[in-house]
Amino acid sequence: MGPEWRRSLLGELARRSMCCLKYYWNVRVINGANLGGQLGDELGNFSSIRTIDLSNNNIGGGIPENLPLTLHTFFLSANQFMGSIPNSLSKLTLLTDMSVNNNHLTGDLPDAFSSLTGVINLDLSFNNLSGQLPPSMGSLSSLTTLHMQNNQLSGILNVLEDLPLKDLNIENNLFSGPVPEKLLNVPNLKKDGNPFNTTIAPSPATPQSPPLLSHSGAPIPYITHTNSSDGSSSQESNHGVKKRSVSTMKIVGYVFVVVVLVIVIVLMVIICLSKYQERKSKKDKLFKSQVRRTGIGFKEAKSKDHFAETNNRFREAAKEVHEERKKESGVDIAVAGLVSTFPVPVMKDSGKEKEHIIDMRETDVIIMPPPPVEKVIVKPIVTSGNVVGLSPEMMNTPPTPTTSYSVAELQQYTNSFSEENLIRDGRLGKAYLAVLPDGKLLEVMKLDNVNSRIPVGDFLELVLSVSELRHPNILELVGYCAEFDQRLLVYKYFGKKTLHDILHAEDDVNGNLKLSWSARLEVALGAAKALEYLHEDCQLPLVHQNFEPANLLLNDELAVCVTECGLSSLMSTNSVTQLSGRMRALYNYEAPEINDSGQHTDRSDVYSFGVVMLELLTGRKPHDSTRPRAEQHLVRWASSQLYDIDALARMVDPLISGSYPVKSLSCFADIISRCIQQEPEFRPAITEVVQDLNHMVKDVKGAANK
Repeated sequence: MGPEWRRSLLGELARRSMCCLKYYWNVRVINGANLGGQLGDELGNFSSIRTIDLSNNNIGGGIPENLPLTLHTFFLSANQFMGSIPNSLSKLTLLTDMSVNNNHLTGDLPDAFSSLTGVINLDLSFNNLSGQLPPSMGSLSSLTTLHMQNNQLSGILNVLEDLPLKDLNIENNLFSGPVPEKLLNVPNLKKDGNPFNTTIAPSPATPQSPPLLSHSGAPIPYITHTNSSDGSSSQESNHGVKKRSVSTMKIVGYVFVVVVLVIVIVLMVIICLSKYQERKSKKDKLFKSQVRRTGIGFKEAKSKDHFAETNNRFREAAKEVHEERKKESGVDIAVAGLVSTFPVPVMKDSGKEKEHIIDMRETDVIIMPPPPVEKVIVKPIVTSGNVVGLSPEMMNTPPTPTTSYSVAELQQYTNSFSEENLIRDGRLGKAYLAVLPDGKLLEVMKLDNVNSRIPVGDFLELVLSVSELRHPNILELVGYCAEFDQRLLVYKYFGKKTLHDILHAEDDVNGNLKLSWSARLEVALGAAKALEYLHEDCQLPLVHQNFEPANLLLNDELAVCVTECGLSSLMSTNSVTQLSGRMRALYNYEAPEINDSGQHTDRSDVYSFGVVMLELLTGRKPHDSTRPRAEQHLVRWASSQLYDIDALARMVDPLISGSYPVKSLSCFADIISRCIQQEPEFRPAITEVVQDLNHMVKDVKGAANK
């Protein structure tokens, strides 16, 4: 079964065999058949089909809007489907079972479940679905199994509380608020990995009238008047008395436990204080014994003024002496020579004490140097519960200079990661604008589901290494979040616009922002300096591995800042593609040798940088299927023309045509030609590129000032 047949299977079914298959009831033969391609809207032409099972294939694209209305069972698990779940789902009124788990579906769930009252099993797990649960999910009156784990769903779960669920899995999402009490009674409930409140949603209480008060202020029991011949009121009264007695016993038990705990705590405090006093008295005795060994006694001061005067004499005498001596105990004690005399008790053989006056004018003085300051590194205190969702391995992880945020905080700052706050959707995850209460702006990158499963210890090591990157042209990491199986990186906010937006934008906002020739040189120089810092100036050289215009941020002054620096370890877990390495090199910025070795080096970054420079020169994308066939692949088309001055002039972006020095254009093309060499050893080091671009920028500025 060749790949061409696999890719065109569904088209053939719809185009050639419609008359034969439109009466089929089941399609099961293509489960796990390694199919590729995409589903088309022709699928809706199967007018009598009841079961579609295309699980465990490699089918991509979106789920078709046009689906057979007779479907009872719809399985698309473990494929490569992208996009959102279509609203046309509401037309499948006969549907009983549906699973689209383990795909790449995104966006909000459609509000299309009102008519799906017959659905029994629904599996949406292991996708990138986001947003809140639609109200129409409350109409799934037959639903017993619902799996939504490992998505980005948020909000509360009240819409599910009246469903007849027996199996509910909502792990590793962003659900918040209290869990409805009815859902806690679901036999097979899995809810870990969500920032739920610890409280349970309260049930509505029956309104009661306030108790009546007697003249003394005591409440009067509420009495129900019934017929004396009916014994039900007395039974209810007895039942109420029993309930009150049980609740009273519970209260007494709680009070007893609290009293016992208070007594235990008080006893522990008393014991600790007594031990502290005992140790203090021992230290005092030891100090007095050490003082006696020096031959100095102390007479009780008669007043505070006397003590202050004596202390001043100590300080004045200490200034005149320069000798130091260390006592046997290893502690430096400062003893100043006294101008006055102190009575010292001296023991006789008879054991009686007698005061002798000792002249202290000749006493040596020890000047105590200041004790050395001990450097203390304090690690953050982490609780052992799932309040922050961290494993014990975090305790052995070195502290980071960044701020740790909670999921709840970042939800608040990003408006629950709403589409309005979405800045860009990158290879590693989505970046959102975060607005702090003080008005400060941050950028929050929410790693995708694959990278959110890396161990906490590995994630914090990554945060530590990325937080050490400090360069004007590299986006600075200032915080992180590692709660509830979520992995988020918090950066300083630089701007929403990327070089890709400015060069290829179709909207008026970014399209009106034109890059002059000098601005393009500045952008290239800033990006090259960022790569130079990663390759040459870091303690451990780093490879960017995803250098492209979508990762080059530009602010209003057209200063450049490179994103996703230091995250190359996450790239391998996220490089899901059906293209070969050679094709990827044609379609994007990947160096051709990566297909053979699989290794990214600093020279593969240089190749990617050369492709970006080629975009700056021509204004074209690396692959553009709208152009003539010979011009679709930018590197292949341009590489042979970079040294032809006439062809080079025709290649230049029409937006800057004629506004550049010819010499500067030729030097720019020469750098590109060296960077996109097929063999990595023939490409220059990025430091050499920075030097060449520096000279070009200075020449252009000098010519402009003349």
